[in-house]
Amino acid sequence: MAFLQGIAASNGIAIAKAYRLVEPDLSFEQIKVGDSAAEVDRFRSAMEKAKSELEVIRDRAAVELGADKAAIFEAHLLVLSDPELNNPIEDKIKSENVNAEAALKETADMFVMMFEQMDNEYMRERAADIRDVTKRVLSHLLGVQLPNPSMINEEVIIVAEDLTPSDTAQLNRQFVKGFTTNIGGRTSHSAIMARSLEIPAVVGTKSATEEINNGDLIIVDGLKGEVHINPTPEIVDQYRKVHEQYEMQKAEWAKLVNEPTVSADGVHVELAANIGTPNDLKGVIENGGEGVGLYRTEFLYMGRDQLPTEEEQFEAYKAVLEGMSGKPVVVRTLDIGGDKELPYLDLPKEMNPFLGFRAIRLCLEEQDLFRTQLRALLRASSYGNLKIMFPMIATLDEFREAKAILEEEKQKLISEGQKVAEQIELGIMVEIPSTAILADQFAKEVDFFSIGTNDLIQYTMAADRMNQRVSYLYQPYSPSILRLVKMVIDAAHAEGKWAGMCGEMAGDETAIPVLLGLGLDEFSMSASSILKARSLIKGLKKADMEKLAQEVLNMQTTDQAVQAINAAIK
Repeated sequence: MAFLQGIAASNGIAIAKAYRLVEPDLSFEQIKVGDSAAEVDRFRSAMEKAKSELEVIRDRAAVELGADKAAIFEAHLLVLSDPELNNPIEDKIKSENVNAEAALKETADMFVMMFEQMDNEYMRERAADIRDVTKRVLSHLLGVQLPNPSMINEEVIIVAEDLTPSDTAQLNRQFVKGFTTNIGGRTSHSAIMARSLEIPAVVGTKSATEEINNGDLIIVDGLKGEVHINPTPEIVDQYRKVHEQYEMQKAEWAKLVNEPTVSADGVHVELAANIGTPNDLKGVIENGGEGVGLYRTEFLYMGRDQLPTEEEQFEAYKAVLEGMSGKPVVVRTLDIGGDKELPYLDLPKEMNPFLGFRAIRLCLEEQDLFRTQLRALLRASSYGNLKIMFPMIATLDEFREAKAILEEEKQKLISEGQKVAEQIELGIMVEIPSTAILADQFAKEVDFFSIGTNDLIQYTMAADRMNQRVSYLYQPYSPSILRLVKMVIDAAHAEGKWAGMCGEMAGDETAIPVLLGLGLDEFSMSASSILKARSLIKGLKKADMEKLAQEVLNMQTTDQAVQAINAAIK
């Protein structure tokens, strides 16, 4: 039995077999073969296996993920069937007496280079298809299995170096009971998605992929940040009891599902949910969400090979607005960049993408993309209580330009006879320190603020939240961060506006008492955190928390702040 310590990223206990989502070793040596006809047969057999595998993946993707995702695998099947690729490989095996692996790679590399040099964007994208197909055929030649989460059909715990947002979005909750990764923190996108999916997760273990083999029985303790590998029957029994206790606690919190969020002295705040797709609405409703405080629209753009159409976006936004039955829905416009990439946009590589061409900066330059999204949002606005939020706003000029583009599209739609809601609140995500400092001026022009603490903290502390070596500087309870939060809330209230928070700090039980004391109006978090937060707030008096907040703001260190918070809520 082995044990790993990581970071508790999503609450709960999972016990299941390990499924390693790790790229296998596909290295090989070029060798001469004595029987080229047999080698051609071996190549054709690998091709047939790859085709059969892709057909299963395509059909399952069509049912579970939609036709657009299935189209990616259809394109791969076309590549596999193309004699322009297959014939040269077979010719090379016969004429040069080389092994199929070498003939496949050399031929595929030639086509990849040729496609990548073409001016036509569609043809350049085909290079990626050839790479993927080649890897799949090569895996069959080498007898190595490629990981594919969409093919999972039994209960497992995913083990990976890290999980991309598109990886995590495709996990099937029916079978994926939890995951653990080598890298990451509580605010990494894989951790955020785990909380949305309500599956336990432990990240930042450093060595999970080295220590855990496929099929190992593992326990992921998302409460303590522990991973147990091949535990003894006694430890499994202990954890089954912990799991039962946690489920009983969740049942107690569930009694609050239809209650408003009111402090012990009668002050109401709004508890909303962060979502990525319309499928997340079920969790919001089941957990008593009073609204959607952050709809991350970038997931509409991920895991596909082209931009979503206006109609596709309209249907997604409409579904969420209707599903929330008049409760507020804050939609964040496209926030791509940093660690969230879209291969088909072909954006330039940057030295520091988190501080680069992303979010509103991208949208203001790529206006066709931005205007399509705004049109879809405006068309959907009459189906519910829509609020629109622009991300990564650094200057008033950026907000004014984005607002002007929105107004232009609104007038176009009205002139076309389209129905658009008369009043749509327009806000910004406060995630850049300069914006927080100038919040009093922004508050004169925006309708609301939503504080994005995930980035605000890393930018304020100059500490990459994905970098474990500086993770000690990622300090949500630092008096410096809390002072910025207070500036934003006070600026909003001075202009009669509301201030929310959609960063992970909003659902943090250590932060909630201080945020209540600072006057935060809306807390938006993973749906699975709502009932626990509601239970906590119901036991707090806002008047007492105001005193606590004032005390914490005047402290020097994070440790002092945490000690004061813990002492106040015991």
